[in-house]
This record gives sequence, C-alpha cells and structure tokens, in this order.
Amino acid sequence: MASRRPTHRHHTEAPDPGGRGRGRAARYAQQQGRGGRGRGASPQQQQQPRSTPTRATTVTVASSSSAAASPSPLAPELRQAIMEAPRPSELAQPSPTPPQDQPVDTTTTPHHIPSSSKSIRFPLRPGKGTIGTRCMVKANHFFAHLPNKDLHHYDVSITPEVTSRIVNRAVVKELVNLYKVSYLGGRLPAYDGRKSLYTAGPLPFTSQEFQITLLDDDDGSGSERRQRTFRVVIKFAARADLHRLELFLAGRHAEAPQEALQVLDIVLRELPSARYAPFGRSFFSPDLGRRQPLGEGLESWRGFYQSIRPTQMGLSLNIDMSATAFIEPLPVIDFVAQLLNSDIHSRPLSDAERVKIKKALRGVKVEVTHRGNMRRKYRISGLTIQPTRELTFPVDEGGTVKSVVQYFQETYGFAIQHTYLPCLTVQRLNYLPMEVCKIVEGQRYSKRLNQNQIRALLEETCQHPQFGIKISDRLASVEARILPAPRLKYNETGREKDCLPRVGQWNMMNKKMVNGGKVRSWMCVNFARNVQESVDFALKPILPPLNARPDQVERALKARYHDAMNVLGPQRRELDLLIGILPDNNGSLYGDLKRVCEIDLGIVSQCCCTKQVFKMNKQILANLALKINVKVGGRNTVLVDAVSRRIPLVTDRPTIIFGADVTHPHPGEDSSPSIAAVVASQDWPEVTKYAGLVSAQAHRQELIEDLYKIWQDPQRGTVSGGMIRELLISFKRSTGEKPQRIIFYRDGVSEGQFYQVLLYELNAIRKACASLEANYQPKVTFIVVQKRHHTRLFAHNHNDQNSVDRSGNILPDSKICHPTEFDFYLCSHAGIKGTSRPAHYHVLWDENNFTADALQTLTNNLCYTYARCTRSVSIVPPAYYAHLAAFRARFYMEPDTSDSSSVVSGPGVRGPLSGSSTSRGTRAPGGAAVKPLPALKDSVKRVMFYC
Repeated sequence: MASRRPTHRHHTEAPDPGGRGRGRAARYAQQQGRGGRGRGASPQQQQQPRSTPTRATTVTVASSSSAAASPSPLAPELRQAIMEAPRPSELAQPSPTPPQDQPVDTTTTPHHIPSSSKSIRFPLRPGKGTIGTRCMVKANHFFAHLPNKDLHHYDVSITPEVTSRIVNRAVVKELVNLYKVSYLGGRLPAYDGRKSLYTAGPLPFTSQEFQITLLDDDDGSGSERRQRTFRVVIKFAARADLHRLELFLAGRHAEAPQEALQVLDIVLRELPSARYAPFGRSFFSPDLGRRQPLGEGLESWRGFYQSIRPTQMGLSLNIDMSATAFIEPLPVIDFVAQLLNSDIHSRPLSDAERVKIKKALRGVKVEVTHRGNMRRKYRISGLTIQPTRELTFPVDEGGTVKSVVQYFQETYGFAIQHTYLPCLTVQRLNYLPMEVCKIVEGQRYSKRLNQNQIRALLEETCQHPQFGIKISDRLASVEARILPAPRLKYNETGREKDCLPRVGQWNMMNKKMVNGGKVRSWMCVNFARNVQESVDFALKPILPPLNARPDQVERALKARYHDAMNVLGPQRRELDLLIGILPDNNGSLYGDLKRVCEIDLGIVSQCCCTKQVFKMNKQILANLALKINVKVGGRNTVLVDAVSRRIPLVTDRPTIIFGADVTHPHPGEDSSPSIAAVVASQDWPEVTKYAGLVSAQAHRQELIEDLYKIWQDPQRGTVSGGMIRELLISFKRSTGEKPQRIIFYRDGVSEGQFYQVLLYELNAIRKACASLEANYQPKVTFIVVQKRHHTRLFAHNHNDQNSVDRSGNILPDSKICHPTEFDFYLCSHAGIKGTSRPAHYHVLWDENNFTADALQTLTNNLCYTYARCTRSVSIVPPAYYAHLAAFRARFYMEPDTSDSSSVVSGPGVRGPLSGSSTSRGTRAPGGAAVKPLPALKDSVKRVMFYC
C-alpha cells in the first residue's frame, strides 16, 4: 500500500449508511456476525487472550406495536381540528381553481404529533365475515408454545463502548465460553448484541463484572496481533412478564406486551444468528441453496425470514423464504469488468464509468493479495481521479516524492500492470491498485438493483408455493373464504353490457368502455430508429408522425407541440394526446417524455415500445386503449352494485375514497427527498375516477407532510391548503356533492408507525375539512394496506383441484390475524408468477362502523376496477394509484449525475407541490428546504395521468 499523503487531491467518501429507514417504534438489535475465539479473565484476574471477530455490519429491526379497545368518538388530540375557527365555506358552491400565489412567509412545520398514543385505541374486530365459500388454506405460520420458565432480563454494559454488534457478541460469546459453569450457573443466555441479555431462569448473581480480552485476526504477517480488553458488567433488570402476554393473546388485555415479545424474538434468533449472516429480520448463507449470478458482479444467496407474532391462534412464528444480493468475492478488476460489462484490461476509464465504479464499491471491504499469506482487510472509501501511473506521494518531510508504481515495485517486488486504471482509496487517503485487491465474501449489496438483476432474483425467489419454547413443525391450517367476484358494467351499446369475471380476469371482447373519453386531436413522435413511417393509424394525427433522436426528447416534443398548436390554436382546440414510440431499452427517455408532457406542455401521453409496435395485436391494442381512455377522462368499467346503489356505506350518501403512499429513495441515495402521493375518487356513486397530487418531502419521512398546510400570504393573510383540501374541493366541483364519508386507504406503513401515522394524518384530514366549512366533519374510516409482510397462503391439498382457487379472492380473517383488532388478509388477485402474497388490511379508525363483510367485500370489489388491465389486482386501486403517482413524480426531479446524490436545495426555496397550487416546500432534517416538485398542469392533474 502506498501510505503517504498524496500530492494529487481527490475525493474520498464515507461508506453508504444503507437501510430503508422504515423501522418500527420499539427498535432493538437483531444482527449478529461471526465472532472469533478468545481468552477472557476472571473477575479477579486477567488471562491471555485468543482471538477477535472478523467483520461488522449493523442492521436495526423492530418489534410490532398494537393495541385493542373500542374506538372513542373523537380522540382529544383530534378535537382541536374541529374547534378551530373555520374558513369561509367553500363547499356550499362550486369552487374556482385556487390562484397561484407567492407568499412571503411559507415556513411551515408538521402539526404537533401527540407524544402519547394512550388516548387512541384501534377498533375491535366487529365480528367475522360470513360472505363467500368456505375453504381451508395453509399459511407459513407455526404455532409456538410459551415456555413454562421465567425469562430474566439483564442489562449488559461493555467498556470501552463499541458500535459493532459483532464485537459485542464476540465479547459475550467468550465470556460464556469461559464462565458458563463457574459464574453463569450453567445457563446459555440469549444476547441482542447491544444492552440486553436474557436467560431461562435467574443467574446466580444480581450484578457481576468481568474482564474479557480479544485478539485481532491473524493477517498472516507473523507479527504480534493486537489485543483488546473489555470490562463487562451484567446486572439484573427485570423478569419478562409472560402472564400479560397470555392475557393479551386471550383477548383480555388491550396492549401487546412488547418487552415479552421482544425477549421471545431475541431468543428465537439466537441460534440462526450464530449460524448464518443476519440482515434485517432475515438470515442468509451460501449453504442454504445454490448461488445464482445476477450480473454486474453480484450473486444471490438464499435465506429465510422469521418473526414471532401474536395471532388468534396464540403465538406464531412466521417463516418465509427470501433471497438477496451479495457482492461476488471476485478480484476487484474482474468485478469492475462485470459491472461495466466491458473489457477494461487495455483502456482507461471514462468519467461516467469512474463514477459508476466509485458508487458501486464505496464501503465495500477488500483484502490485499500482493503480500503472500498476509491478507489485510480494508474498506473502500473512494476512487482516485488520476490513473495509477500519475499518482505520487511524499516519502519524507523534505519533499521527496515517489510514484505508486515505483513504491509497489521496490517494496513488494510487484509490477503493476493496469497503470491506466485509478487506485482505490482506503483509510487516510491510502492508495491500493485495483489488481492487488479481492472483495471479501459475505457482503450484502444494499444499493439499487437493475431490471436484469431483479429479474434474475425473482427467478430465484418465485417458487411453488433451550428456552422451553416449542415450535410446531406444521404449517398452520386456516379457515378462509373465497369471496364472489363482482359484476362489472360496460356500455349499453356493446354486445355484452356487463361481465362476471372468472378466475380473477376477463377481456374486452364484445364490450365497450362504459364511458369513452374523446380524442379529437393527437400527435405521434417516434424515438425508435427501427420503426418506420409505415405505421398505419385509423384516426389520423393532427400532423404526420415525427421521427426524433432519443437524446433530443425535450426539443423534439416542444417543437412538435408548437407546430400542432399553430394548427389547433386558430380553431380554439387543444391537443388531447401524445403517442410516443420508444426503443425497447430506452433508459431515461420514458421519464423525460413524461416530465416534459405533464409539467411543461400540459398533455397526457401514451408510450409504446418497439416490440409492441411489431407485435401489435388485439390484446395489446385493448391494453393501450384502457390506459388512454382514463387519461382522457373516460371510465373503463364500473361496479354494477355502484350504479345500482347497493354498496353499503358508500352509495347511500356521497362518499370519497382516498389512497395515499410515500415512496422513499433507493438505498445509497443519501439525501434525495421522499415523494408523497394522494389520490381521491372524483365520481360518485361510481368511485372509479381518481385525481392525484404529489409532493416532495424530507428524506425518508413517512408522515405525509402536505396533507394540510397553512401559510401567510401578503394579500390574503392566513391561507389554508394541502392535498386533502384540494381534493375535497375537486370532488365537490366534479359531483356537485360534498363528501359525507371519507374512506382512507394508506399504503406503506409498518406496524410500529401505526399510532404516529394515524394521529398525524387523521388530524390533518380533520383540519382540512374544518377549513372548508363550519362544523364540516365527515365520518372517517382509516385503513392501512400492507404488502411488505411475510405471510404466504398455500392450497390445503394441492391434489384436490376444488380446493385450489387460482383467482385468489381468498380471505382469512381468523387464526393468523390479530387477536382482537379489525384486520384481515385478502388475496384479491390471480397469481401470475410464484406464490401469491395476500395484502394485509388493518383498520386503525372507523367512525362509519363497517361490518367485517361490508369492508372486506368493498375492498375486494374495488380490486376489480383497476383501470390498467382486465384482471383483479393485489391491493385496492386507490392505494395502487397513489403508488403509481409517487413513482411518476420521481421523473419530475432534476436528474443527479454527480458523485454526490443531493437534491436538497438551499434555504428559502419554496414553491407549490406538483398538482397543487396551495402547498409549499418542507424542510429537510438538516434545516435546508426540500426542493419542491414542479407543478402539474391543470389539464393533467384532473385526469388519471399516472396510469
């Protein structure tokens, strides 16, 4: 290694923090690495050490949080929204579009989130549903019998304090090896890697101090290994109250005893943590299944997920198969060649390639190979700008410099071959040539995978579907129901006026859209080189199709739009639609086209890939027509029960259905904002059309900050705005009615965030309503939709075709659900690939007093109204649409092509959220304002542009 201060300046970067940031409220450590062996010292006398741990990774996971009791009419924390002095009524008559204003002071902060959740109890289950055909399914839950021993909790203090759980575990492991018999009473404790240790039965002391010494790894150099001495104090803390857990499981206690669940979870993770590589709640190993190359230097490892959960059948251990990407233990030169998919052995790198390599390797641990048996390990911090042949460093204080090439030749007798490649930088700006480094095995790849890697990983994961704790070895058998499919209405002029879907799907043969949108004028721009002008159109575009280069998308679209408006303007007509033909591998072209159309030009667009153009058939044309129709204001189908007013608690009085979601940046994007999206139905009783708004907010902030906002305007004074308010006004303008009920489907919330999200977002809904009209408080039902769980359903008997329902619609609301609260699993879709994952719905607030049948049937039936295809979908459409809108909004942000990944603007930057004229920028954790998204054009946000 060249280890002096370099004469050339270059960037160095800290390793990526990683992690998704969606942890639960009660966090506790779950990770353990492989520790080394060592020799400890007794409490009185220190002994000779032996070894030390090999690697360190930190992952935080969390336990669930829930409670059960009858809902109160209105929580005290929410009463403030109703008692506020209301704004003048804006729902009494159709409201004009709020003006685009520029306030002087737009500094706003999220409303106060009550620190206590004791005043809110989630609704109790209102009985069990009865609609549908009963069946039996199996679930990947295994019944767990509680131990008949007392579990004791001890606090662990390790000095000097270290952040690595692996080091902590190695210290405690050595302590147990040495003193299990003499000081621990023969007990084997379970340790969380941080501050807590648990035993079945008491230890023979209340407090005890130990001295433990560990040695560093042998790096093969023959030199004396560094030894570290730790002071360990183990002190009795409490007994885990398993009686309260038994009461909770029996429905006789309102709140889940989190400490008892945490103890059991840690105990059950102790053995797999010692055998496998833990990441999050999953464990991985190359020995659990074949390694599968994913491309670009990555490979998949098989593993399993496990979590202890309270259910109606008692304690359940949820176990699921999983797979994740690991970095292949390759020589760095080979990894880079795979990453770039190019031969780099005879040419220098481009700037773009260097940036890609640096982002992929930053934080990766490597070992050197040029010193024989000495395999010292380092973590990569960056990449030099200069090639190796140009790098020099000072060797003495007199200013003498030596080149890296010369240093390796003279010191190690190693001739560097690839002098045109940059060096890796490791600790303190030290240089390592790529060819002397090999990637250390067992490093999980936490950054974003590309589409080919995701496809390969799916191929791997899509399959046919001491403490006295005893786990059943049988999958749980669960009673479920197959819900009937809803009848769908189509246009009266079609041969088939309605349709009853079978096995979760249907088609458009002999049917017409129930309400067709109108496309009077449109244009086509072709960015695909191999698609010629021979494409034939039934309705001619306003201008002949334009062939354009993909790298000139903005210029081509704006010029062609200008030409089209020169024709349409004198006729007082607007351009209704753009058709874009794209190459199959189009990179950023798709996002650029959507951004220009929706932000700059104010037109909706429909893209079509080259392979679809050449394969054009009735099915492709029908799918394109479904998307185009809703983008130009039409409806594809509606529920027969909706138009005949037979949906309980929806069609009897004006009801608006919301969907909301927050998408967070990919791992490795350290400061990009999160994107919140809210959609709301704009027709009643059909509840089929959804308008959507999007907004940028602080990095990894899960609460939707722009639901309701107040700011100061120099002319109008205090102004109210936000997503909920604007969508309520839009509903009134579209239907002529003000909503008397609100049904709010919220996606993407983990169990530990339930209270926080409910308190904050329900409060925002209340305030938005109160700001529109005095005493306007429609009844709210707030439902969380979860797809990122690990419950899977299987046929009870694969050989009995009558028990295998391919369409889904399977609804278990017993046994594997919450002991007392209103939740259910719904497999509303036909599985296309692999074992279907049911959606989990958990009701957090219900002033409308839904029965189990009413809410479950509504949710299932809505899944048949998804606009983009003729099949039922896996989650309720408003939540699905919110996800699509949030994903679309990422295209509106300025692209990041630099080494850093910040898109947070400086202080003082303000502007409207995309699609809203009333909301303002929010603040990032560091105090700088999050750069707001550019506003959607009014002509776009009124329709389902995100489809």
